[in-house]
Amino acid sequence: LNKIVHTLHTTKLFIIHLLHTMASTANSSPPGFCKFAIPKKGRLYEKVTELLKGAGIKYRREPRLDVAICKDLPITLVFLPASDIAKYVGEGNVDLGITGTDIVEESNVKVDHVMDLGFGKCKLCVQAPVSKGITDVSSLAGGRIVTSFPFLTERYFRVFDEKMGVKTKVTEVSGSVEAACGLGLADAVVDLVETGTTMRAAGLEVVADVLTTESILISNPHSEHKEIVQLVKRRIEGQITAQKYVMVSYNIPNIKLEAALTITPGKKSPTITPLYDQDYMAVSCLVENNEVAQKMDELHELGATDILTFQLANTRM
Repeated sequence: LNKIVHTLHTTKLFIIHLLHTMASTANSSPPGFCKFAIPKKGRLYEKVTELLKGAGIKYRREPRLDVAICKDLPITLVFLPASDIAKYVGEGNVDLGITGTDIVEESNVKVDHVMDLGFGKCKLCVQAPVSKGITDVSSLAGGRIVTSFPFLTERYFRVFDEKMGVKTKVTEVSGSVEAACGLGLADAVVDLVETGTTMRAAGLEVVADVLTTESILISNPHSEHKEIVQLVKRRIEGQITAQKYVMVSYNIPNIKLEAALTITPGKKSPTITPLYDQDYMAVSCLVENNEVAQKMDELHELGATDILTFQLANTRM
């Protein structure tokens, strides 16, 4: 009986060790793969996963794991808090990452700015209570500032501190920054402003802008995966272009072609093809999504016919 108990206990320990080893292996990157950090949750996570899907970067993320292996590319996606990504990229723990300009600046690390992504745009602002009517940000120097961006805040106020011979007290908090003034903990706060709804609800207003930010693609300057970085860049550029433009096609009389091309000059240049009817030309070109309805109206009024639009799935320019 003792031997059976011992055998069962040994088997149990082996199974626990095996499961732990399997979990550790599953939550790691294969040797030689490019490591690509993306936000693990929130609105930025949703935007990024949608972008990667459109760019053909396919993967499957298992529950409770923070890594995923891409299907057709030697890339391991690493899911991290957005606030940590710049540091991981800068220190070389991962090769590539998506985060905000504000996070890169706050982390104070050296990374290569590969490209802007066009979403997550907002501003880092000095905000003070509306009731105080502060219009000159220098009047806050030497006061109490609460923020989630202590490095950027101290750097911003340092100019005023040195000029006025004071020391601004900057206190770091991880959340609910806008509540600090109402609780009497701060004279002003430095926080991100997108729509301003949260700021106004807290009785605050913008006194000065510190930084304009948006989501960007960054890489480690010393990464060994330069080709993969450029491949990812091309794919994302192609997807962004596909989201921004539609293809417009129409037929136009030869005598009106020049006027039509002033309406639709295309991204680089339109494609012009002769028709069987020698009095007409067929034109195809890219038009920005937010302009397409107006362009179609103008072409119709000019005399264009068979005006069609085509959505783009992806592009390479």
